Amino acid sequence: MKEEQVILVNELDEQIGVMPKMEAHEKGLLHRAFSVFVFNDNKELMIQQRAGHKYHSPLLWANTCCSHQREGEGNIAAGKRRLQEEMGFVTDLEETISFIYKAPFDNGLTEHEYDHILIGYYNGTPNINPSEVADWKWMGLKALKADMQVNPNQYTAWFKIIFDKFYDHINVEA
Repeated sequence: MKEEQVILVNELDEQIGVMPKMEAHEKGLLHRAFSVFVFNDNKELMIQQRAGHKYHSPLLWANTCCSHQREGEGNIAAGKRRLQEEMGFVTDLEETISFIYKAPFDNGLTEHEYDHILIGYYNGTPNINPSEVADWKWMGLKALKADMQVNPNQYTAWFKIIFDKFYDHINVEA
């Protein structure tokens, strides 16, 4: 199986090339990504615990799903594809904000992403893919924010960054 490619971008999110995902993470190069946040009618966020064998951030809690766009694939299409692959359902998504972050990991890899935040709504039960997701749950944003402050090591770097910097953009309770 061919290794997944990521889209290398500049700080304006303009494509400047493609590269194998692992190489981009080893070199810490800026690449396009997306983070999906799915809420229910109770305004709770569906979060997932990453599978234990993931090459970075294993067993940490994160937003509903996240990944990288494929060459020629739009943000919404990529979000729906990955939502189906990881969580076993699809729902309408809308683009909100995007931002750049850089997070080095203990294993020598670095996430340096131009991350697009996508929001959707769903009230069902996911059919999680155990090769991608260890567990999932619904959580209110206030409770989640409080837990992140008490247990920051249980959450992924990008999830904490989004909560710290962009809480108002994802807060459907407001």
